[in-house]
Amino acid sequence: MTLPWKKSIFVFGLVLLILGLLIFALTFLLQPKPGRTSFLILGVAGENHSGDDLTDSMIFLSTENQTGKTLILSLPRDIWVTPLRAKLNTVYHYQGLAETKKTVEEILGQKVDYGILIDFKLFTQLVDDLGGVEVTVERTFDDDKYPIAGKENDLCDGDPEYQCRYEHLHFEAGRQTMDGTTALKYVRSRNAEGEEGTDFARSQRQQRLLLAIQKKIFTPKVMLNPWRTWQLIKITLANIKTDIPSSDYFDLIKTALKWRK
Repeated sequence: MTLPWKKSIFVFGLVLLILGLLIFALTFLLQPKPGRTSFLILGVAGENHSGDDLTDSMIFLSTENQTGKTLILSLPRDIWVTPLRAKLNTVYHYQGLAETKKTVEEILGQKVDYGILIDFKLFTQLVDDLGGVEVTVERTFDDDKYPIAGKENDLCDGDPEYQCRYEHLHFEAGRQTMDGTTALKYVRSRNAEGEEGTDFARSQRQQRLLLAIQKKIFTPKVMLNPWRTWQLIKITLANIKTDIPSSDYFDLIKTALKWRK
């Protein structure tokens, strides 16, 4: 074998070695730490709504870091908190995020690592920025008393039933693409007739929307577009409050990447 061929084989082998080391290093670096990480996600209506800091939605999310297997549990708003002599959805209003986490830990007997407070505007903006999301509506339902923001105190020209404060919602069963405004109404509706008017059904709708958003985000069209990804990050940061320290961001990103599997 001539010398040039030997050099070529040596260079090729060296390149393969370097690539192998890089792949090994990236695999190691992107491997989440063992154990579980849990979050308490609180949703509030935000400005221009009555009870703007009452937690309209409360979700406990616990994920196995290295597999991405995730438990999602919606907490009823009306759980009675004896020490506070109030409902669970008022704890944040009275005592803040840290005490709300502690209260949920006592109720569930599970550690809550991080708390995230979400303004519901986030759902609207995220879904619109993603170009809509596909959601399966389990049952057809109507809601005749969906509150219109800003009309909470409208006297409705003396109407004793204050009909001008509400709008009618109708959702047909089946798979459909929702924009941000429709998705928000879908998860916030609480006055539907029948089973869809229960807190349990409402919590199921909220979970379905979260999973639909996750599915849309973890597509190549979004993940491989740096500008789109940055836009989603900006939208999210503008509409949440959290106690997650910046030093934990990288570990949490590694865990989040497992959710797409």
